Amino acid sequence: MHAWEKYFEIMKEIEADIMKTQSANIMKAATLLADVTERGGLIYAFGCGHSHLVAEDAFWRAATPCNYVALTEASAIGTFEATKSYLMENTYDLGKHIVDYHRITPADCLIIISNSGNNITPVDACLRAREKGIPTIAITAVGCANWLKTKHQAGVKLKDVADIVLDNRSLIGDAAVQIEDFPMKVGSTSTIPMIYLQNAVLIQMVEILKERNFTADVYYNGHMAFMDSQAAEHNNEMVDKYFYRIRNL
Repeated sequence: MHAWEKYFEIMKEIEADIMKTQSANIMKAATLLADVTERGGLIYAFGCGHSHLVAEDAFWRAATPCNYVALTEASAIGTFEATKSYLMENTYDLGKHIVDYHRITPADCLIIISNSGNNITPVDACLRAREKGIPTIAITAVGCANWLKTKHQAGVKLKDVADIVLDNRSLIGDAAVQIEDFPMKVGSTSTIPMIYLQNAVLIQMVEILKERNFTADVYYNGHMAFMDSQAAEHNNEMVDKYFYRIRNL
């Protein structure tokens, strides 16, 4: 078996593990997001480093809810100055300031994405949200968090302080494949299942709302909009609806 085939097999095993262990929490998270959406709230998502990719993946794109907001704090996402972002992810009060700056309210929800769940900024963001009565969902790796030591002075990890925890079942070390005579494993295991989990709850949210006779706002694919005037009109209406509520739309 080639290394890439081993990687596919390992990722399929993680996916199967998620389906077996996370069903109840997926439904809890989807129900919370349905409640938030039905009352007119926004679904905020925040992650530092590579975790921000999960937030960006669902923001202003095809087949995703229009009331979803990616909080892309430039200093912490690693897109421009990668090694500095690690320092920012471990700076006290940054998470608090992000929650406060974006005026997140208890009518909204905050999804916090962190594979280890042991760095300071994601934990601070979750703690601040709890102080303000904002419901929280963590997408994290519980096994990794248990294995690692938290950096937060409060001695807590993201999994300990979020209202709902979605476990991505990522492998310790966030690495999949051992190649013979090579010193470290290669192939990350965290991002793909986190995107799976987030899409799962967003899809399930739409179904729950449909069962409540409430139609969720969802974008069409941009190229479909280019080819179909009705799809384009729908997307334009959605942007107009949320433009002054989502500051980076």
